[in-house]
Formats: sequence, structure tokens, C-alpha cells
Amino acid sequence: MARSTEVTIALDEVVLGGSLTVPERPGGVVLFAHGSGSGRHSPRNRWVADALVAGGFATLLFDLLTVDEERADAVSGHLRFDVDLLADRLLGATEWLRSGEVAALPIGYFGASTGAGAALVAAARLGESVDAVVSRGGRPDLAGQSVLERVRAPTLLIVGGLDATVLELNEQALAQIGSVKRLDVVPGASHLFEEPGALDEVARLAGAWFREHIIAPG
Repeated sequence: MARSTEVTIALDEVVLGGSLTVPERPGGVVLFAHGSGSGRHSPRNRWVADALVAGGFATLLFDLLTVDEERADAVSGHLRFDVDLLADRLLGATEWLRSGEVAALPIGYFGASTGAGAALVAAARLGESVDAVVSRGGRPDLAGQSVLERVRAPTLLIVGGLDATVLELNEQALAQIGSVKRLDVVPGASHLFEEPGALDEVARLAGAWFREHIIAPG
């Protein structure tokens, strides 16, 4: 039986809300970095998170922005593309996890849209401390070539076959990532993977990637 807890993550300048779910004997923990205009209540990320929990992974979904920042960003859009800021928040959440009940577990990142760029920036900074990264309909290009070249975590990019512009950006980013990497295209899926079965395929691909590259001690 999995146990879910609403948590608060206190960083130097902000306090962020999150949802931590831990199944029995988890094999790793996956942090979710949501995309622009979204948060920890994103139904798409929660769908994938539930599938990962069923597969034996703990998950942390949390808000990268505060309520006030979300309000400001809804008007200006200036924060959702600030991948360095979002990466700092992701790193802070990672450090918070390292002091809690899942501190000993290996870590993976799951990034969506602009959150994927932030996940790759954070992964590049942490090096081998992050065991795997998965991007769903992401913007890895926002991390920049010099950052992508420093990524050491095995990285899976998942893109919808109908999402032509994002697919092209992912193909370009794939060539720049300096680790084990793969690009999987979900046929007939759009940017938000709203088509029947599309999110199920995302969850299947992500779960298989994390099972392959995240190995818990013992």
C-alpha cells in the first residue's frame, strides 16, 4: 500500500508545496518538474506518477513556483521559461529529499514541457548523483548545448508524433546530450498526449527507463 503525504519544501527564499508518495519497498524516487502554467496537481503528471508508484517508485510532485509567482507568471510568462530558476528549485527539492525518509534511494527526474529543460540543467549540475532523466513533450533545448553536453544521467526524450516543432527541437537536443540517450516518438500523440492510450504509453516508456537505470542499494 502506497502512502501519500502533503509536504512543504523550505528553500532559502521560498516555501513550496508538494506531494510525496511512497510505496512499500520503493526502488527509487522520481521528482517531477512540471511544465509552463502547470503545478503538482497536473492530471497528466499525476497519471504518470501513479503508474510509477504502482511499479515500485516513490514520487515527489511539487510546485516549482509559489502562488504569488504563479499569479505573476500567468500575466507575464517571465518565470516559466527561466530554466535556471526552475533548476535551482529542483535542486532544492532534491536536497530536501536527501534529508528525509527516502534519503537513501537513487533519484530520477521526470520533466514535462519547460520543466524538462530545468530537469536537464539540474542533472548537469549534479552529475552522477542523478540516475536517470525522462522528458515528456519537453523543451530540452532550453537547457542550452553547453549544459546538455555535461549531462551524465541516462536520458529518455518522449515526444508525440503530431508535435512536429517540439519533435524537431528534441532531435537537435538529442545529438547534444552527453550521456546514454534515446528518443521515443508516440505515434498519433499531440503535445499534451490527450489521445486515448497516449499517456499510458508515456508511463510505460518512463517506467521501463527508470527500471533500467535506477537501482536501489541492496
